[in-house]
Amino acid sequence: MTSPLLSVHGLKVAYGGIHAVRGIDFEVTKGELVCLIGANGAGKSSTLKGLMGLVPHSGSIHFDGERVQHAATHAIVARGLALVPEGRGIFGRLTVAENLDMGAYIRNDKPGIKADLARAYELFPRLAERRAQLAGTLSGGEQQMLAIARAMMGRPRLLLLDEPSMGLAPLMVRKIYETIATIAGEGVTILLVEQNANLALKVSHRAYVMESGAITLSGPSAQLANDPQVRAAYLGE
Repeated sequence: MTSPLLSVHGLKVAYGGIHAVRGIDFEVTKGELVCLIGANGAGKSSTLKGLMGLVPHSGSIHFDGERVQHAATHAIVARGLALVPEGRGIFGRLTVAENLDMGAYIRNDKPGIKADLARAYELFPRLAERRAQLAGTLSGGEQQMLAIARAMMGRPRLLLLDEPSMGLAPLMVRKIYETIATIAGEGVTILLVEQNANLALKVSHRAYVMESGAITLSGPSAQLANDPQVRAAYLGE
């Protein structure tokens, strides 16, 4: 059996007296696209922030067999995890090209960086057209493209995506998800947090359902998409 790339046991995240994540267990195997779905406030984003060391947390987090809980965020990034946060987190006063350069700041392989930059512009032609434009003047969808492309410039071994469809028009959501599927098809391991369960279940291999900080269901995405409980709670049926 293949060892998981990411293995999480008993993860807890609390903000003062508010317990956002209540001791969850989950795994992501290399090459998988796994989604974490649930209503707003279920603890999905807090889970990703815990994995990246951005919030106080407890529990066991192993990445490629090494413990990473309580490691500094920059050290976690250096090991191969990259987060595209909710709200995108782009540098608005830098150009598109400068944002992409920032994504490769931990690297010094100039030929590889050049190749990955070309690939980013190939995946997102709009970014190529706007490479000299200030990122803060892009549309919401273009900023989401930039956030994903910037994360990919670090050559992550595990890409964490937090609500990539949030606030976007349906056409732009479709384009973003087509690109996510392309990236996954190229072998990049992805953990996707998404409130739009229908989208997430269509693109992912496996899924976990979160409610009130706990994982209540898990299984193959196609199986959960046909689960009456999931369909009633998250798919509007």
